[in-house]
Amino acid sequence: MNTIIICLIIATVLPILFKAPLAFAQNKMGGYDNRNPREQQSKLTGFGARARAVHENSFEALMMFIPGALIALITRNVGDIPQYLAIGFVVSRLIYAICYWLDIHVLRSVVWSIGLACSIGLLIICL
Repeated sequence: MNTIIICLIIATVLPILFKAPLAFAQNKMGGYDNRNPREQQSKLTGFGARARAVHENSFEALMMFIPGALIALITRNVGDIPQYLAIGFVVSRLIYAICYWLDIHVLRSVVWSIGLACSIGLLIICL
């Protein structure tokens, strides 16, 4: 059970941590525009645009992971397989971010799919 809770905490914090490279890219544009950050982000290219995509996609992925993790906890379906799926999700999100930042697009798509499969797997295993 603790493993799934720890993975939930990590997954929840990742989008915030993934904001750092985005803020770095914005700062390189002549300073972080705190009055209009989204407008500034829309003008990013290259690494900055990829950093924005990682940040935004992390929230989207979180919305797929949370229900499965919570259902596993609520139903006390917290054996080895649900724990491995939760760990797999977190690890896949870390690899996904690195691949996106470095523009390794094929591996990025593969690990995105693994993360999605882990989220769906958590839901299915609780049936």
